[in-house]
Amino acid sequence: MKPAAFLFDLDGTLVDTESAWTRAIVDFLAERGAAASYDDILPRVVGHNWLDIDRMLHERFPAIGESSPMDDAKVLRRHYAKYAASPEDMRIEGSIAFFRAAARIAPCAIVSGSPHDDVVEAARICGIEGDVSLFLGAGEYARGKPDPSGFLRAAELLGAEPARCVVVEDSTVGVAAGVAAGMKVLALARPSPVRHDLTGATWTFADLSEIDAERMFS
Repeated sequence: MKPAAFLFDLDGTLVDTESAWTRAIVDFLAERGAAASYDDILPRVVGHNWLDIDRMLHERFPAIGESSPMDDAKVLRRHYAKYAASPEDMRIEGSIAFFRAAARIAPCAIVSGSPHDDVVEAARICGIEGDVSLFLGAGEYARGKPDPSGFLRAAELLGAEPARCVVVEDSTVGVAAGVAAGMKVLALARPSPVRHDLTGATWTFADLSEIDAERMFS
C-alpha cells in the first residue's frame, strides 16, 4: 500500500521527552504544595494529551489551585528546562530517519498531545520542520488519545482517506486511537518503564531505522 499520509506521534516516537515532562510535573506540583512520585505520574503522562493531563492534575491535587492549561504549561516549561538542558540528546534518531524517508513518499503530519508551539519546536530540534506538512497539538482536535479525533482531523486537513493513512505510534492509547480511526498503525516498541499494549498494530518494530520505507510503502 502506498499511503496517502503518515501521521506521527511526537513524544516517545520522535523525541524521548516523557521522562523529563514527568519530572517537571512532579516539581510543578511540589511548588504548589502537592506531593507526587515520578512512578505515580509517569503512566498518566505517557501518550496522553496535555489538556487531559492538566485536568487530571487539578482533579487529583485540588490544593494546587485554579489555573488554566495555558498558564500551567508556561510554568511547567520552566521546570522542564532543568531536565532538557540538551534537547538534541532526546532525539530518537531511527524515527527521525524514517520520518525523512516517509516524507519523500507522502505528506507527513505530527499529531501530538503537546501544545502546538512545543510540537513545532521539537520538529525544529529534530531537523524535520521543513518536512512536516501539518502540525496538530493539544486543543486543535476534539479529544485526546485513545479517541481517534486527532488522527481523523489530520487526515481531513490533508485530504487523505483514513484507510490509506499510516499512524506511527509508541503507546497503548496512541495505537488504540489509530486503530479506532480505521488506519494502519506502525508501532514503535522501544524499552519503556511503562508497559504498552500494542495490540491492533499492523506492524511493530523495535527501531524504525529497521524499515526500508521505499520498499515497504512505495
